[in-house]
Amino acid sequence: MVKTKKNKTDISDESGISDGKADDECETATETDATISDPMKNLEEKLKNSELESKQAYDRFLRVSADFENYKKRTAREISEFRKYANESLISEMLNVVDNLERAIISSSGNDTVNNCLVEGVGMTLKEILKVFENYGVKPIESLCKAFDPNFHQAVMQQESEDHPENTVIAELQKGYMIHDRLLRPSMVIVSSAKRKPENDTKENNI
Repeated sequence: MVKTKKNKTDISDESGISDGKADDECETATETDATISDPMKNLEEKLKNSELESKQAYDRFLRVSADFENYKKRTAREISEFRKYANESLISEMLNVVDNLERAIISSSGNDTVNNCLVEGVGMTLKEILKVFENYGVKPIESLCKAFDPNFHQAVMQQESEDHPENTVIAELQKGYMIHDRLLRPSMVIVSSAKRKPENDTKENNI
């Protein structure tokens, strides 16, 4: 058998190849170590991102919950207001009927020619209507001998009076009504004014 001897060039080539493999192995080991340490950092970053996202989601949840609670309260308030004042327009129209019944009773009082049974029937009808009004929170405004209040009274005229302080309601031409805490119709009233002094007294005082 013939043995072939490797020359120096071949030996150097083999050594060069072996050195390259060693370098590759070192780089692979470094990359492996890097890949082992990198997942921890990635997990930490993912954990921070998850915590941030969960916090943002919780904040959004709180805002949505608060908005929903406000919506429920506002809706309940609107429904309550609607129920309280749903019949306001109908009752306003009925006030004219009540006024006519009251006028009929007043005009027939003291009149012997009027049938008393008829007057009693009108009075009973008026009472029933007022009971229905009361069931819906409608009540008349007490105005006589009260201080004039522009929020509830509509002054038609002023009249001099010695028996009442100035700006006092001394007569009621038309009753006013409230529906719960809202003005349904103001009272048409006559308001007292201070009595004027005669001109002669004024001239004497000036002298």
